[in-house]
Amino acid sequence: MRHGGGLLVSVLVAIGLSLGCAQADAAIAPPPAGTTWLGVAPQTVTPGVAQFAADAGHSVGLVEYFRDWQQGFDTATANSVRALGATPVVTWEPWNASVGTVNQPLYSLSRIISGAYDSYIRSWATAAAAWGHPLFVRFAHEMNGNWYPWSEGVNGNRTGDFVRAWRHVHDVVAAAGARNISWIWSVNRDYTGSTPLAELYPGDAYVDWDGVDVYNGGTAVSMGGWLTFSQMFDPTYKDIRTFSAKPLLINEMASAEAGGSKSAWISAFFAALHADSGIRGFCWFNFNKETDWRIESSASARSAFAAGVTGLSLAPAVL
Repeated sequence: MRHGGGLLVSVLVAIGLSLGCAQADAAIAPPPAGTTWLGVAPQTVTPGVAQFAADAGHSVGLVEYFRDWQQGFDTATANSVRALGATPVVTWEPWNASVGTVNQPLYSLSRIISGAYDSYIRSWATAAAAWGHPLFVRFAHEMNGNWYPWSEGVNGNRTGDFVRAWRHVHDVVAAAGARNISWIWSVNRDYTGSTPLAELYPGDAYVDWDGVDVYNGGTAVSMGGWLTFSQMFDPTYKDIRTFSAKPLLINEMASAEAGGSKSAWISAFFAALHADSGIRGFCWFNFNKETDWRIESSASARSAFAAGVTGLSLAPAVL
């Protein structure tokens, strides 16, 4: 989904690479078997998380928010999320979100690979390391689409550039000592014309978690018509499992109201969640944006969501 919204550490290259490979050792582990994390991407962290939790009938374990490369590590928001008893999920976007266009040559993958942003990345990573608590970093998400400047085939990017850029950023962050980060490689659900996922996977040494975004736009937003969660998620999940066995989160998900029954869509999602132990947590995209994606878009949607949450065995956050 489109969103509008240094301190140098000298280390030997060999040590940096060693830290990069060791990142998986420090990764956030999946919740206990039979449990899942309830999460939200709120339009505002405060008071959005509290309102969502009240309407969902349960506190959340994950809070996802979006930060572009105009911003340093947001310690204040990370502290706010932790104070709510949740683990931060930082969607870290290598662009200028205020420009909001795909064509941003300053943020081409080749410039990232060349080291043009290394000073910024080190500064961000050093601050994240100083913060010191576990967090997820969801870098350059939905790269298999064509609506962000870090996707291949747009903004001057070529085949293979995404993997090279990911590995470069990962290694700079690891060399800065930010071992409290767990990396989420997060894709948009497969669709006709999307970039093959296997070509974009950086490799197991550079990824801790897999992620998928799933939106039912119905007739409100042009996303292929009214589709169930399983119709969108299952083919993508099977695709990912051909090359990665990393634990998986649903990083963004929501349904429109127009075109069908949102409450029924939500209920069917929870049924799919019960049937698929491969989903270890999910974040509902609780924005009123292109359409009203929130669980509060109608009384029936809110009731269906709260009922679904009641039937889950929820895991606490990793703090």
